[in-house]
Amino acid sequence: MSATGPVITAWAAVSPFGTDRKNFLDGMAAGRPAASTSKPEDGVVPGEHGFVVPNFAIREILGRKGTRMMDRVAALTITAVGQIFDAGEPGNAPEGTGLVLGTTTGSIWGAMDFTRTSMLAELPYHVEPGRMPGGVMNCAAGHCAIWYQLTGPNTTLANGRPSGLIALRYVRRLLARGRANTALVGSVEEYSLDRSWLEYNARDGAPGPLGEGACLFLLENPGSVSPDRTPLAELCSVSSRVYLEDDPRSSMHACVLDALTEAGVEAADVSIVAPSGFTGAAGEYESEVLDGLFGRVRPQWVDVAGLIGDTGAVSSSFQVAAALGLAGDRPGVAVVTSVDADGTIACAVFRLFGVQT
Repeated sequence: MSATGPVITAWAAVSPFGTDRKNFLDGMAAGRPAASTSKPEDGVVPGEHGFVVPNFAIREILGRKGTRMMDRVAALTITAVGQIFDAGEPGNAPEGTGLVLGTTTGSIWGAMDFTRTSMLAELPYHVEPGRMPGGVMNCAAGHCAIWYQLTGPNTTLANGRPSGLIALRYVRRLLARGRANTALVGSVEEYSLDRSWLEYNARDGAPGPLGEGACLFLLENPGSVSPDRTPLAELCSVSSRVYLEDDPRSSMHACVLDALTEAGVEAADVSIVAPSGFTGAAGEYESEVLDGLFGRVRPQWVDVAGLIGDTGAVSSSFQVAAALGLAGDRPGVAVVTSVDADGTIACAVFRLFGVQT
């Protein structure tokens, strides 16, 4: 179980399957779509339906103090981080723990609600000041750092669906350069009517089912792991590409090969493949390339989007979590890929230690 790169020692998920990691693992193991779906009223929201976190009432879960103006993105993040450290109490995180959070644009609802109110109110400045922070991209990460007294680097990255993998690469550099020995890393996305309309217009038509949630991992340098935590997997490599007018297949193929080469892994060594499951044209290219690289090897494939919908920025983090859960007590290698319609591609390779999550 020796590792030279950063290791995942804990993780948490708040998903349409429920508000904790066990709900997510049980849901993935069952292989049935999440039951907590909401059917929007006809003519109000485009698309089919939304997979939401069930019974997620912010003030009931986090209490009344400090939550009156809290947006859903911040609440989902705080809830997930609280599962990683004992009871989520402030001060339980190791000194200097950082937080790197991936997102699309922060709280889409928060930004659009603030803007909408300024236009519809009797006067433009008749808006609730407490709502303004929720419209800022790094609100959730900052709020979470204050809530749990995280004193390390605090960063928000906006990379759409690959955000979780891009955040992992960022943390890998932080740990390698000694900026932190321990860091929380993951991504978050909310479901809202505003997001559904944005997806509708971006895709020039009704999107597939949208989902939401937050998924975070605790990454540590191997030599800094506390005796009470057990490494679950090693982050071996993360590669990314941006294609514009190039053939996305060649970009995807090069991205995956780069990640495998950096990790020192052959296609035949891969036991789990977790693609994004994106329903757009980019997703078709992704499936085609992965099938060409691993189809003959017959690794186990993970379908997350098919069970909880398009979870946007948190999708790639959920893919990593699903690979960890699927591995069970079997050591192996997992390849996680993500694509976005804007031309972003990412791939990460993990060495799984076969430790029950």
